Amino acid sequence: MDSAFAETVENAGSAEIAALPVPDHYRAAVLRRAEQTMFDGVPAAERDPAKSIHIEDVPTPEPGPGEALIAVMASSINYNTVWSALFSPVSTFAFLDRYARTGGSAARHSLPYHVIGSDLAGVVLRTGPGVRRWRPGDRVVAHCLSVELEDPEGHDDAMLDPQQRIWGYETNYGGLAELALVKANQLMPKAGHLSWAEAASSGLVNSTAYRQLVSRNGADMRQGDNILIWGAAGGLGSYATQYALAGGATPICVVSSERKAAICRDMGAEAIIDRGVENYQFWRDERTQDPREWRRFGERIRELIGGEHVDIVFEHPGRETFGASVYVARRGGAIVTCASTSGYMHEFDNRYLWMHLKRIIGSHFANYREAWQANRLIVRGRIHPTLSCAYPLSEVGTAVDDVFHNRHHGKVGVLCMSPSEDHGITDQALRSKHEHAINRFRRF
Repeated sequence: MDSAFAETVENAGSAEIAALPVPDHYRAAVLRRAEQTMFDGVPAAERDPAKSIHIEDVPTPEPGPGEALIAVMASSINYNTVWSALFSPVSTFAFLDRYARTGGSAARHSLPYHVIGSDLAGVVLRTGPGVRRWRPGDRVVAHCLSVELEDPEGHDDAMLDPQQRIWGYETNYGGLAELALVKANQLMPKAGHLSWAEAASSGLVNSTAYRQLVSRNGADMRQGDNILIWGAAGGLGSYATQYALAGGATPICVVSSERKAAICRDMGAEAIIDRGVENYQFWRDERTQDPREWRRFGERIRELIGGEHVDIVFEHPGRETFGASVYVARRGGAIVTCASTSGYMHEFDNRYLWMHLKRIIGSHFANYREAWQANRLIVRGRIHPTLSCAYPLSEVGTAVDDVFHNRHHGKVGVLCMSPSEDHGITDQALRSKHEHAINRFRRF
């Protein structure tokens, strides 16, 4: 996309954007169907996501009923993009083909390529029939929940819709591109005090942390709760830490370096465990956990919070940490899990679960209401983005590799049509009140 088009989209009014011709093609980060077996036989830890991601021109889709075409100013990297690029645990083309078999407009999602990415901040270019809330020129962010809501199960909580999918992972036309196709009920207002890159960095992780920790559908956090947060300076944990602090809880932040510990202290956390220093080894070997390390870990937690126990464990590493998480939660406490970045075959000692009446709660992204509430806190400057850096779209492979190898902290952004990280700010007054927090992860 040429710079003149991007500049017009960013600065023009609704009528001008509605009259602007939409390009036939756009640049996108794609996986190729023909390469989905390229890593067969290679252990996941040794795969190179930069080799599977390509920047290519792809045809522009037409928005159908209830859909919107977005000019993407910025996006960000989530761990589902890492999984996509590794073709692990399964190729995402299996998801696209399954979706296509449901028929109708879903059929166009099965293509020789997959446009990946589950975040965006940008401008509405076109809307399909039946879209009333949004119009060309609106500045928006998108959450990643795609639902059909033709089954009754989803009408109490849209996450229970049998046709629930994650956009850009289980659907095509994702956000790591110059244009993206979304359902209109994925859209939310962009915060005026944030740049495009900052606004794009929060959608998936902020909504996920909100449901997992705050919502009744998750842990239903209360004031005074002690919350163990794994990866507390990472993309997901950094939002959980903010929610704990904002909600009157005590976060116990587990990090992997002094730099990440410093970030947590800057956010206001006091109880911090640096695994790089304290060297917890929860596994003796590939198949055997070490309960002595669970106990040492639990003793350290109680030492940090005045002898009390953990009410809620905010879990997402999975296999590596899950046994310890179940052990350290208090009697009647909860382990709420949303991912398994270190492996999804969890093992734990069930005696500490059943005899101590603990609960394991599965939590997956968020419904529209939860995502909207989480975004509202971003818009009002109550919760802040955790962007640490942003790559151009041409270097998205490097950005994904950084997240895969945990070389990052906070969120890694991707500039799609935005020429630099400082574009997109329209409310400088609100920004000036929160400049320190907005730039926290960049400083470190």
